[in-house]
Amino acid sequence: MIYTMSKVSSKKIPGTAVLTLLFWGSLFLASCGTVQRSSETEESPVTDSTRTKSIISYLAGDELRGREAGTPGLDLAADYIIEEFKKNGVSPYFNDYRDTLANFPTPTHNVVGMVPGNDPSLKNEFILIGAHYDHIGVQKDVAGDSIANGANDNASGTVAVMELARYFGRSRTNKRSLIFALFSAEEKGLLGAEHLAEKLQSEDLDLYVMLNYEMIGVPMNGKDHLLYLTGYNLSNLADVANRYAGEKLVGFLPQAESYNLFRRSDNLPFHEAFNVPSQTFSSFDFTNFDHYHKVGDEASAMHPAYMAEVINRMIPVVESIANAEDREIKYN
Repeated sequence: MIYTMSKVSSKKIPGTAVLTLLFWGSLFLASCGTVQRSSETEESPVTDSTRTKSIISYLAGDELRGREAGTPGLDLAADYIIEEFKKNGVSPYFNDYRDTLANFPTPTHNVVGMVPGNDPSLKNEFILIGAHYDHIGVQKDVAGDSIANGANDNASGTVAVMELARYFGRSRTNKRSLIFALFSAEEKGLLGAEHLAEKLQSEDLDLYVMLNYEMIGVPMNGKDHLLYLTGYNLSNLADVANRYAGEKLVGFLPQAESYNLFRRSDNLPFHEAFNVPSQTFSSFDFTNFDHYHKVGDEASAMHPAYMAEVINRMIPVVESIANAEDREIKYN
């Protein structure tokens, strides 16, 4: 996430979604407006803390040297993501999974995969699910550590996109087509997302909605929901997501509005290029994480069970959005 402390400028649920919600019923436990947390040992139908810990430990490991755009460390991360896409039936959107940025001086790549929709008509509409996988690389040494590993920012969001891709690549339960994009050079000014948005716009892609994941590695403090949504009041996405989840999964964070976080992550270029709902899910609430852009942003500081819970509870939301007969999500 690009962030500084100074401020800058009811539809019927489709049948497939009903079946999915029933299948996930044991996960959607909410009472008196308070989200019930999963235990560390609870097994989930799609992902669990073992998987999320394994993925984030690699992406935020010292071997990748902080995953700065244009470095071998980020290339290793791309290789890892691509192997997971291949293994789970996610095909490249372009001729190759790697899409080289045209707006960055050193060769660096977005990783872009897709799962085609299974409906003859709706497959021509696209949902883009994204996160940036780069970070800021090697920094000034602090107590013998100079690698800004970028676990929360944004290996955590990358894990979410990878696990969502794994689910849909295997299940093929989506009527609309799904693009899974991991962006490079977000930390250089949202350049990877800007490149892809312009490229897809030039193809006249019919984009319905862009769902972005940013810094979801640590739970929020004292909230009755798991995630907040940037640009909360710009659209009805939070209401739609909560209805499909069967609980208050997504809420409002005042700081996200006051610091204009809507304009600080990879949703922004898609908002500007397509003028369709393009928003970011996050759990960084300004009180729960002290290592933003620091060497302390390590995998060991993350909460793998929380990450798994977020992903598991988002699956039926994404599936229902992909399968709804109408485009329910709209800007206000």
